[in-house]
Amino acid sequence: MRLLLVEDDDHVAAALSAVLSRHGFEVRHARNGEEALQALVPEADAFGVVLLDLGLPDQDGYEVCGKIRKRTSTPVIMVTARADVRSRIHGLNLGADDYVVKPYDTGELLARIHAVSRRSVPEEAAVAVGHEVRFGGVAVDLPTRQVTVDGAVVQLTRKEFDLLALLAQRPGVVFRREQIISEVWQTSWEGTGRTLEVHVASLRSKLRMPALIETVRGVGYRLVAPAA
Repeated sequence: MRLLLVEDDDHVAAALSAVLSRHGFEVRHARNGEEALQALVPEADAFGVVLLDLGLPDQDGYEVCGKIRKRTSTPVIMVTARADVRSRIHGLNLGADDYVVKPYDTGELLARIHAVSRRSVPEEAAVAVGHEVRFGGVAVDLPTRQVTVDGAVVQLTRKEFDLLALLAQRPGVVFRREQIISEVWQTSWEGTGRTLEVHVASLRSKLRMPALIETVRGVGYRLVAPAA
Protein backbone atom coordinates (compact mmCIF):
# COMPACT_ATOMS: atom_id res chain seq x y z
CA MET A 1 0.00 0.00 0.00
CA ARG A 2 1.19 3.53 -0.83
CA LEU A 3 0.90 5.88 2.13
CA LEU A 4 1.26 9.65 2.20
CA LEU A 5 2.92 10.83 5.41
CA VAL A 6 2.37 14.53 6.09
CA GLU A 7 4.86 15.52 8.80
CA ASP A 8 7.04 18.63 9.12
CA ASP A 9 9.59 17.06 11.49
CA ASP A 10 12.12 15.20 9.34
CA HIS A 11 13.41 13.10 12.25
CA VAL A 12 9.92 11.92 13.20
CA ALA A 13 9.09 11.28 9.55
CA ALA A 14 12.27 9.26 8.99
CA ALA A 15 11.67 7.05 12.03
CA LEU A 16 8.01 6.48 11.19
CA SER A 17 8.75 5.85 7.52
CA ALA A 18 11.27 3.18 8.50
CA VAL A 19 8.68 1.41 10.67
CA LEU A 20 5.99 1.62 8.01
CA SER A 21 8.37 0.37 5.32
CA ARG A 22 9.22 -2.67 7.42
CA HIS A 23 5.50 -3.46 7.48
CA GLY A 24 5.16 -3.35 3.72
CA PHE A 25 4.13 0.26 3.09
CA GLU A 26 5.53 2.44 0.33
CA VAL A 27 5.82 5.84 2.03
CA ARG A 28 5.90 9.27 0.42
CA HIS A 29 6.81 12.13 2.75
CA ALA A 30 5.23 15.58 2.47
CA ARG A 31 6.67 18.25 4.78
CA ASN A 32 3.77 20.68 4.67
CA GLY A 33 0.19 21.09 3.55
CA GLU A 34 1.02 22.35 0.09
CA GLU A 35 3.27 19.36 -0.67
CA ALA A 36 0.52 17.04 0.56
CA LEU A 37 -2.10 18.63 -1.68
CA GLN A 38 0.23 18.53 -4.68
CA ALA A 39 0.80 14.82 -4.08
CA LEU A 40 -2.95 14.23 -4.16
CA VAL A 41 -3.73 15.78 -7.56
CA PRO A 42 -6.25 13.60 -9.44
CA GLU A 43 -3.82 12.35 -12.07
CA ALA A 44 -1.24 11.21 -9.49
CA ASP A 45 -0.81 7.60 -8.39
CA ALA A 46 -3.35 6.77 -5.71
CA PHE A 47 -2.51 6.48 -2.02
CA GLY A 48 -4.19 3.98 0.24
CA VAL A 49 -4.07 6.23 3.31
CA VAL A 50 -3.00 9.76 4.27
CA LEU A 51 -1.36 10.08 7.70
CA LEU A 52 -1.81 13.77 8.47
CA ASP A 53 -0.04 15.53 11.32
CA LEU A 54 -2.02 18.62 12.31
CA GLY A 55 1.00 20.72 13.36
CA LEU A 56 2.07 21.94 9.91
CA PRO A 57 4.20 25.05 9.25
CA ASP A 58 2.28 26.53 6.31
CA GLN A 59 -1.39 25.71 6.87
CA ASP A 60 -3.71 24.63 9.66
CA GLY A 61 -3.92 20.84 9.64
CA TYR A 62 -7.70 20.91 9.86
CA GLU A 63 -7.81 23.15 6.80
CA VAL A 64 -5.57 20.75 4.91
CA CYS A 65 -7.85 17.85 5.86
CA GLY A 66 -10.84 19.71 4.45
CA LYS A 67 -9.01 20.40 1.18
CA ILE A 68 -7.92 16.77 0.90
CA ARG A 69 -11.47 15.57 1.34
CA LYS A 70 -12.68 17.89 -1.45
CA ARG A 71 -10.30 16.37 -3.98
CA THR A 72 -10.10 12.70 -3.00
CA SER A 73 -11.85 10.00 -1.00
CA THR A 74 -8.53 8.61 0.24
CA PRO A 75 -8.82 7.73 3.95
CA VAL A 76 -7.24 10.32 6.27
CA ILE A 77 -5.91 9.57 9.74
CA MET A 78 -5.20 12.71 11.76
CA VAL A 79 -2.21 12.65 14.12
CA THR A 80 -2.05 15.26 16.86
CA ALA A 81 -1.16 15.97 20.47
CA ARG A 82 -4.64 17.43 21.06
CA ALA A 83 -6.55 14.86 23.07
CA ASP A 84 -9.75 16.77 23.79
CA VAL A 85 -13.00 15.42 22.41
CA ARG A 86 -13.94 18.69 20.69
CA SER A 87 -10.80 18.57 18.53
CA ARG A 88 -11.48 14.98 17.56
CA ILE A 89 -15.08 15.75 16.60
CA HIS A 90 -13.95 18.76 14.56
CA GLY A 91 -11.48 16.61 12.62
CA LEU A 92 -14.05 13.90 11.94
CA ASN A 93 -16.58 16.49 10.80
CA LEU A 94 -14.04 17.77 8.27
CA GLY A 95 -13.81 14.32 6.73
CA ALA A 96 -11.08 12.53 8.67
CA ASP A 97 -11.61 8.78 8.93
CA ASP A 98 -9.76 8.31 12.20
CA TYR A 99 -7.81 10.21 14.84
CA VAL A 100 -4.60 9.17 16.66
CA VAL A 101 -3.32 11.08 19.69
CA LYS A 102 0.40 11.43 20.42
CA PRO A 103 2.16 9.59 21.90
CA TYR A 104 0.69 6.52 20.23
CA ASP A 105 1.62 2.86 20.12
CA THR A 106 2.97 1.77 16.73
CA GLY A 107 0.83 -1.36 16.81
CA GLU A 108 -2.28 0.73 17.35
CA LEU A 109 -1.35 3.04 14.48
CA LEU A 110 -0.82 0.08 12.13
CA ALA A 111 -4.16 -1.42 13.15
CA ARG A 112 -5.95 1.88 12.47
CA ILE A 113 -4.27 2.21 9.06
CA HIS A 114 -5.37 -1.30 8.11
CA ALA A 115 -8.89 -0.64 9.39
CA VAL A 116 -9.51 2.54 7.38
CA SER A 117 -7.90 1.09 4.25
CA ARG A 118 -10.18 -1.96 4.39
CA ARG A 119 -13.26 0.22 4.66
CA SER A 120 -12.23 2.21 1.60
CA VAL A 121 -11.58 -0.69 -0.81
CA PRO A 122 -14.59 -1.91 -2.80
CA GLU A 123 -15.10 -5.63 -2.44
CA GLU A 124 -15.32 -6.40 -6.17
CA ALA A 125 -13.14 -9.48 -6.47
CA ALA A 126 -15.65 -11.87 -4.93
CA VAL A 127 -19.29 -12.35 -5.81
CA ALA A 128 -21.51 -11.48 -2.86
CA VAL A 129 -25.02 -12.93 -2.65
CA GLY A 130 -26.74 -11.53 0.41
CA HIS A 131 -24.34 -12.33 3.23
CA GLU A 132 -22.59 -15.08 1.28
CA VAL A 133 -19.24 -14.69 -0.49
CA ARG A 134 -18.44 -17.03 -3.35
CA PHE A 135 -15.23 -17.66 -5.25
CA GLY A 136 -14.83 -20.58 -7.55
CA GLY A 137 -16.63 -23.53 -5.97
CA VAL A 138 -16.20 -22.15 -2.46
CA ALA A 139 -19.07 -20.42 -0.62
CA VAL A 140 -18.59 -18.61 2.69
CA ASP A 141 -21.87 -17.90 4.48
CA LEU A 142 -21.11 -15.15 6.98
CA PRO A 143 -24.27 -15.23 9.18
CA THR A 144 -24.23 -19.02 9.66
CA ARG A 145 -20.42 -19.26 9.58
CA GLN A 146 -20.69 -22.18 7.19
CA VAL A 147 -18.26 -22.98 4.39
CA THR A 148 -19.02 -25.29 1.48
CA VAL A 149 -16.86 -26.52 -1.38
CA ASP A 150 -18.85 -27.63 -4.41
CA GLY A 151 -21.88 -27.90 -2.14
CA ALA A 152 -20.20 -30.05 0.52
CA VAL A 153 -19.94 -28.56 4.03
CA VAL A 154 -16.40 -28.17 5.38
CA GLN A 155 -16.05 -28.09 9.17
CA LEU A 156 -13.80 -25.24 10.31
CA THR A 157 -12.80 -23.99 13.73
CA ARG A 158 -13.82 -20.48 14.75
CA LYS A 159 -10.43 -18.96 13.94
CA GLU A 160 -10.14 -20.86 10.69
CA PHE A 161 -13.47 -19.43 9.57
CA ASP A 162 -12.51 -15.91 10.69
CA LEU A 163 -9.25 -16.15 8.74
CA LEU A 164 -10.93 -17.44 5.58
CA ALA A 165 -13.72 -14.85 5.80
CA LEU A 166 -11.15 -12.05 6.10
CA LEU A 167 -9.15 -13.18 3.07
CA ALA A 168 -12.33 -13.89 1.08
CA GLN A 169 -13.44 -10.27 1.34
CA ARG A 170 -10.86 -9.31 -1.29
CA PRO A 171 -9.44 -12.22 -3.28
CA GLY A 172 -6.10 -11.32 -4.83
CA VAL A 173 -5.34 -8.60 -2.28
CA VAL A 174 -2.39 -9.23 0.06
CA PHE A 175 -3.23 -9.07 3.76
CA ARG A 176 -0.18 -8.38 5.92
CA ARG A 177 0.57 -10.81 8.73
CA GLU A 178 0.20 -8.03 11.30
CA GLN A 179 -3.17 -7.07 9.87
CA ILE A 180 -4.46 -10.65 9.94
CA ILE A 181 -3.27 -11.21 13.50
CA SER A 182 -4.85 -7.93 14.61
CA GLU A 183 -8.20 -8.78 12.96
CA VAL A 184 -8.51 -12.48 13.71
CA TRP A 185 -6.67 -12.81 17.04
CA GLN A 186 -7.23 -9.25 18.29
CA THR A 187 -3.59 -8.88 19.29
CA SER A 188 -0.32 -7.51 17.98
CA TRP A 189 1.79 -10.12 19.79
CA GLU A 190 4.39 -11.39 17.32
CA GLY A 191 4.32 -14.85 18.84
CA THR A 192 0.93 -15.37 17.20
CA GLY A 193 2.70 -15.60 13.83
CA ARG A 194 3.32 -19.33 14.20
CA THR A 195 -0.35 -19.86 15.03
CA LEU A 196 -1.28 -18.02 11.83
CA GLU A 197 0.93 -20.33 9.77
CA VAL A 198 -0.71 -23.39 11.32
CA HIS A 199 -4.20 -22.08 10.57
CA VAL A 200 -3.30 -21.32 6.95
CA ALA A 201 -1.95 -24.84 6.52
CA SER A 202 -5.09 -26.30 8.10
CA LEU A 203 -7.36 -24.33 5.76
CA ARG A 204 -5.45 -25.48 2.71
CA SER A 205 -5.83 -29.06 3.86
CA LYS A 206 -9.49 -28.95 4.87
CA LEU A 207 -10.58 -27.16 1.71
CA ARG A 208 -8.38 -29.50 -0.36
CA MET A 209 -7.03 -26.50 -2.22
CA PRO A 210 -3.31 -26.09 -1.47
CA ALA A 211 -3.02 -23.14 -3.86
CA LEU A 212 -6.07 -21.28 -2.53
CA ILE A 213 -4.12 -19.26 0.05
CA GLU A 214 -0.85 -17.96 -1.34
CA THR A 215 2.07 -16.99 0.88
CA VAL A 216 3.58 -13.65 -0.11
CA ARG A 217 7.05 -13.98 1.32
CA GLY A 218 7.95 -11.35 3.88
CA VAL A 219 4.51 -9.72 3.74
CA GLY A 220 1.54 -11.98 4.38
CA TYR A 221 -1.13 -13.98 2.56
CA ARG A 222 -3.71 -13.60 -0.16
CA LEU A 223 -6.57 -15.70 -1.42
CA VAL A 224 -6.20 -16.81 -5.04
CA ALA A 225 -9.75 -17.45 -6.21
CA PRO A 226 -10.02 -20.52 -8.43
CA ALA A 227 -11.88 -20.29 -11.71
CA ALA A 228 -15.63 -20.71 -11.31
